Amino acid sequence: MTRLGTACLLGLLSLTPAQAEQVGEVGVDWVGNDIIIEAISDPDVAGVTCHIAYFERGLIDRLSKGNWFEDPSNASISCRQTGPITIGDIDRDDDGEDVFRASRSIVLKSLRVKRIFDEKNQTLIYIAHAAELTDGSAKVSMSTVPLYGSD
Repeated sequence: MTRLGTACLLGLLSLTPAQAEQVGEVGVDWVGNDIIIEAISDPDVAGVTCHIAYFERGLIDRLSKGNWFEDPSNASISCRQTGPITIGDIDRDDDGEDVFRASRSIVLKSLRVKRIFDEKNQTLIYIAHAAELTDGSAKVSMSTVPLYGSD
């Protein structure tokens, strides 16, 4: 795991439906900003793993630009079948359910992964987006996992 963002993430993991495991880290500049890549196994759908990538600001960037306790809302997600798929007790409503949630600031912003089941097309849809107390974010990433041939 990584620095300040990880500390916030670890504080919330006990409240999240799924836990993330860091599988990669890419340094993007000399001030310590990184792209973190984590694997998240869906706790209610065996055989599906999502990989999420997000930007984490380094200490020098935080000191020079202020806004010390917040990371950007940007995230990218890709979900794939990584074993035999078995769907457990999942929410089948149109608004779906949270699979993962991590803090992106001290209080008000979180990164969320939500699962929606498109029963007609036999597809699981995973959405990564930021949620904020006062303003939503238009930054969203989506990935789908087809269920043909699965239970």
